Amino acid sequence: MSTLDRSSSASTFGSGLAGALKALAEEASVLVQALLSPGKIIGEVEEMRALQTRADRIEASDPARAAVLRWHASRVGLR
Repeated sequence: MSTLDRSSSASTFGSGLAGALKALAEEASVLVQALLSPGKIIGEVEEMRALQTRADRIEASDPARAAVLRWHASRVGLR
């Protein structure tokens, strides 16, 4: 392995480690926010469940609308 290959390999590892540490810090931040405000999480879960229940109720008569409701349910909390 040439020196250039070794240095680019080490650089990739370093940036990969930095990326992993950044992702870990972001996840920890989200966890702390969730623990400090559980009402927000509970509200989002209730909203998702209501959308899924509506989708289940209309699935037979309007499958396209049910799919849209499920799509919206999957995006709750991302806004």
